Parts: sequence; structure tokens; C-alpha cells
Amino acid sequence: MPHIFRDYDNAIRHLQEYLLTMAAVTRQNLEQAMQALLRSDIDLANTVIAADTDVDELERKVDQTGMEILVRFHPVATDLRLVIASMKISTNLERISDHAVGIAKRARKIHRSQPLQEVQWIEPLYTHAYALLRDAMDSYTNHDSALGQSLHAKDKELDRLHKQLTRTLSEQLEKPDGGSASWLHLIFIARSLERIGDLSVNIGEEVVFLESSRDIRHEHRKPTPPTQPPSP
Repeated sequence: MPHIFRDYDNAIRHLQEYLLTMAAVTRQNLEQAMQALLRSDIDLANTVIAADTDVDELERKVDQTGMEILVRFHPVATDLRLVIASMKISTNLERISDHAVGIAKRARKIHRSQPLQEVQWIEPLYTHAYALLRDAMDSYTNHDSALGQSLHAKDKELDRLHKQLTRTLSEQLEKPDGGSASWLHLIFIARSLERIGDLSVNIGEEVVFLESSRDIRHEHRKPTPPTQPPSP
């Protein structure tokens, strides 16, 4: 039996190591994609696009290891939630990396056609999106369900910035200055950053599930019950 317990512990450790490595690569991809945009660095954009295969491979390892643990060891309680949450978190990280690749590709197109100084307008949105991703993974690493649960409220500011910036960019898009394609790329980049915020919130929700077995995915969407009229 000792070797079975040792194998189980090793499998759980590998699962977490793969996930944390995946998170680190994803964060790096997002950082480099934005630097490629802000610094007009096409080579860096190409680096991000190439690195996405690393994230895909790590997602495969998380899924494979997670399934092996479920089939071979039949975990229960906290360990079962750990496996399920880790696999779901890896899916969200893979999607975030896909958005980073999309940003890198659009950055490359912008700087090959008509570079815009106004790409700097994207930076506040990126700052909020990156902070949400950082906090989401910190909540996982530190077993901090309160931090994970707080992400939904923080995401509201990102949504507000996204709507504000989209309006501004749409106004620029309507001007006959010949730069419509670049403005449209910026609108899609802003949308990717907004989605990264949503995916980070998903990760936080998985942490709450992991730590407390609470499913809060739809709690913020629950309608407020109608107020009962006073009795006559």
C-alpha cells in the first residue's frame, strides 16, 4: 500500500505543477502580447504566437493526469474537487492564452499597416485584466476562497472600462482618416481583454468550489426576489 499512496501523492503534485506552469506561461504570453502592441515589436508578437503550443501541451498534461487520478485512485472530498477544479482552471487558462495570441496577431497587423500612438489607450484595460488573472491564480495557490470570490466585483470595473473604450474607439472608427482597420483591431483587442477578465473570474469561482464546495457561478445572476406588498 505505501507505494500506492506515494504514486497518488506524486500524481497530485504533478497535476498542480503542470497547472502552475501553465498559468506562468499564460501570464507571460499575455504580458508579451501587450508589450508587442505597445512597443510595436513584431518579433515579440511572433514569440507569443509560437509559445501557445506550450500552453496547449500543458493543458493536455493536466487533463491526462487528472483523468488518470480519477480512474486509478477514485479520490473523494477535497482531492476530488482539486482534480475537477484543476482541469476546469486549465481550460480557462488555455482560452486566456488564445486571447493573448489573438492580441499578438492583431498587434502585428496594426504595426505592419498603420501604427497608432493611440494603442496606449488599451493599457488601463490590460492592467485590470492582468490583475484579475494574477489574483485568480493567487487565490488558487494560496487556497484563498475569499480572494477568488472577490473577483466578480473587481471585474465590474473592467467591464466599465471596456464599454468606455469601445465607445471611444468606435467614434474614431467612423472618422475618414484611412485608419479604420487599425481601430477595428483595437476594438477586438479590448474585447479580448474583457474576456480575459471573465475567464479569470471563472478561475476564482473554481477556487471557491475547491476550498468550500460552494458553486457560486450563477449567484450574481440570481434575480432579487420581489418585495411583498404589506398586508392590508
